[in-house]
Amino acid sequence: MLRRLINRFMNLGLNRRDASFIFQNRDDARMVQFARLDKATIYMIGGSGVDLGAIPMHPHPADSTTIVGLPARLLRDKGVYEFVEAATQIRDRGHNARFILIGDPDPINPTSVTPAELDAWVADGAIEWRPYTRDIASMLAALHIVALPSYREGFPKTIIDASAAGRASVTSDVPGCRDAIIDGVTGLLSPAKDAAALANTLERLILDRDRCVAMGKAARQHAEAFFDIRDVTMRHLEIYRETENRRR
Repeated sequence: MLRRLINRFMNLGLNRRDASFIFQNRDDARMVQFARLDKATIYMIGGSGVDLGAIPMHPHPADSTTIVGLPARLLRDKGVYEFVEAATQIRDRGHNARFILIGDPDPINPTSVTPAELDAWVADGAIEWRPYTRDIASMLAALHIVALPSYREGFPKTIIDASAAGRASVTSDVPGCRDAIIDGVTGLLSPAKDAAALANTLERLILDRDRCVAMGKAARQHAEAFFDIRDVTMRHLEIYRETENRRR
């Protein structure tokens, strides 16, 4: 009932020729159909962009150990618990891999990992932990695979940055995440909230370094084509100008 009410108010207030909407993923764009915004102009821009110069592509680490990282706030909704469980399963299978959580807990968020949980995971040896860093380029360069088993995103900056760094991504088949990669080309999709499926998907890349590297190269090309911050900024400015011209 609330959704219907919101859609009705949106139709009354925003269904105009001089209204423009920018969406970052296809699932959110379905709002146009629900609210019947047939007069408004709709645009799609995948994400907020990335400075490709600030996050260059470096060769993958030559170490035979595969390093998998999850750079994000340490929240349940980011798939942290599934990541830790998948790391444990991969370790139990005897694979030569390291798993690193990169980020900090958020004490004011009720879904945050607790410091006690983080300490226990590290003590168990399932994962390693690195606190939040502004030097995300160096952190990504040290990884072979970026994982983001999130429950939902708008358009994940984690995947944008990973693509710029030339790293394959394993992420959830959910809104936002599925829009950020080309499944089977720049990364792999895995069901959300399923640690076993995540472990199986990660295992495919852990056992195939050549494919991992090839996906990373494809990801960088994808970033250059679609995620360059200069192009994203210019596209927004073009939309603002187009919208202003329609109002005149």
